[in-house]
Amino acid sequence: MDDTETNHHINKSIDLGDNPPFVRIHSHAEILSLEERAVLQLEDEKLASADSITTKKHFFKETTHCSDIIDVKCNNNVWNSIRIVVFSTKLNILMIFGPAAIFVEKASGYHGLVFPLSLLGIIPLAERLGYATEQLACFTGPTVGGLLNATFGNATELIISIFALRNGMIRVVQQSLLGSILSNMLLVLGCAFFSGGLVIMKREQVFNKATAGVNSGLLLMSVMGLLFPAVLHSTRTELHFGKSELALSRFSSCVMLFAYAAYLYFQLKSQKKLYDIVKDNEGESETEISDDDEAPEISMWEAIVWLSILTVWIAVLSEYLVDAIEGASTTLKIPVAFISVILLPIVGNAAEHAGAIMFAMKDKLDISLGVAIGSSTQIAMFGIPFCVIIAWIMGQPLDLNFQLFETATLFLAVIVVAFMLQEGTSNYFKGLMLILCYLIVAASFFVHADIDAVMDKPHKKGE
Repeated sequence: MDDTETNHHINKSIDLGDNPPFVRIHSHAEILSLEERAVLQLEDEKLASADSITTKKHFFKETTHCSDIIDVKCNNNVWNSIRIVVFSTKLNILMIFGPAAIFVEKASGYHGLVFPLSLLGIIPLAERLGYATEQLACFTGPTVGGLLNATFGNATELIISIFALRNGMIRVVQQSLLGSILSNMLLVLGCAFFSGGLVIMKREQVFNKATAGVNSGLLLMSVMGLLFPAVLHSTRTELHFGKSELALSRFSSCVMLFAYAAYLYFQLKSQKKLYDIVKDNEGESETEISDDDEAPEISMWEAIVWLSILTVWIAVLSEYLVDAIEGASTTLKIPVAFISVILLPIVGNAAEHAGAIMFAMKDKLDISLGVAIGSSTQIAMFGIPFCVIIAWIMGQPLDLNFQLFETATLFLAVIVVAFMLQEGTSNYFKGLMLILCYLIVAASFFVHADIDAVMDKPHKKGE
């Protein structure tokens, strides 16, 4: 059929009736084009099928190695955390003295060497504890961050006190807790003010004086709790000699614990605005907790884990340190009272010391105040009453009679610190004054003969 006949048939189909059937006539070129399209479509389907098979194989391959990738990421996170916390500062080389102290104790038991080795081993751990708390404060804020630092820093003293109570070392418990309060109020706060004032000399650093006022009131309340049993004992005006003093101490301890619980609710729930970051007259924040250019280097859970590990390790070394006090006192010819009130709290408060100085040098004085004064408040209103209650459970006659000399020292120290904090500002001169006051206290205890400590001296096994 040629082209003329084809056109003739098409015209006939157009002229048929009103609804003629539509007939589509393809030329040879169109038929060939349709055949080629069918072939190409079949080839595309084959390629698509092959690609899907390859994709499925790749998916199953990725699924097979998924667990391996997760393990690698976890290992990388753990190694990165260890690298940042352990290997990021040269001070951590002193960590080897901790195991060395334990080895010397087990091998020879020479306390004259165990004491300094334990001291050197605790120093880097305390600094890393302050670092981990600073990282955690980036997530929790200054109020909770300061409370956590005080809690983890005081855990060592509480653990040591419980072990000492079990051995009947009542005066060691009293003097170490008293020394911890004095060390935090005078030495730690003084070093924080002094270091922050030297770094920032163009202006005075500011902090929330309302918060400082609340802490000062709690410290005065703790002095009241310690003063009345001591006065009763000294004036011999007890209704039942020996029993009234102990009963008053236990009752006052319960009241102080209730007051501290109310303080925590006041601080964290009821009056949050009172503990906000201080702002100057222009409305610009003076102590920023999280700057734009400062982000936490480890996660919140990593900081919590490191805080727990470091606290346990510090507690272990502190126990060896306490056991070596008597031997070091004999070897170095230093009174046990001086070691208990001055040297032991300095070591136990090394975490607060390092943390408070770091925060003050970074112009985060509210956290420094929360660490130093907050730690003193926690020991005075929680640590001491808690130990009295624990001793009550153990059957040990621990009371709040810390003797007149120690109680008068605490009272004067609280008054001095309260005057330093009333303006809500700090500088290096105020810090220097607090440090010098602590030197006077240290010299006073160096020449103080504690007869009760000698009488309360525990006997070793086998003696």
